[in-house]
Amino acid sequence: MAIKLENVGIAVRDLEATIAFFTDLGLTVVGRDTVSGEWTDTAVGLDGNHANIAMLQTPDGHGVLELFEYIHPEAIETEPTLPNEIGMHRVAFSVDDIDEALAIAARHGCHPLRGVATYEDVYKLTYVRGPSGILVMFAEALRKD
Repeated sequence: MAIKLENVGIAVRDLEATIAFFTDLGLTVVGRDTVSGEWTDTAVGLDGNHANIAMLQTPDGHGVLELFEYIHPEAIETEPTLPNEIGMHRVAFSVDDIDEALAIAARHGCHPLRGVATYEDVYKLTYVRGPSGILVMFAEALRKD
């Protein structure tokens, strides 16, 4: 059986703010829609499923995020995910300049959870809390070969 990752889906509180955050980081909106009806009820497993969605692609063309903001049923607020919780964990991006990525994140009120770490002189990396509490990891390779 062939298998290919299509996208990572993330429910968000504010679709426009989340799109602004990720597009400022360099992702591109490749599609938007409002979905509802029997097919979405069946696929998602929620009666009356109705959501606004946006598909964002990474500049390399390989990664896609599907962001969705629920209209119905009402979105359920939860505490932001902690790095050690079981379940959906984070979205990670390789960046060529972690300081620039952090400056962009800061313009959206998003800052490192603790700071920027260096892993064995191979990567500088950090987690930020993005829109809707999404954990976002930035990693900059220190060896450019």
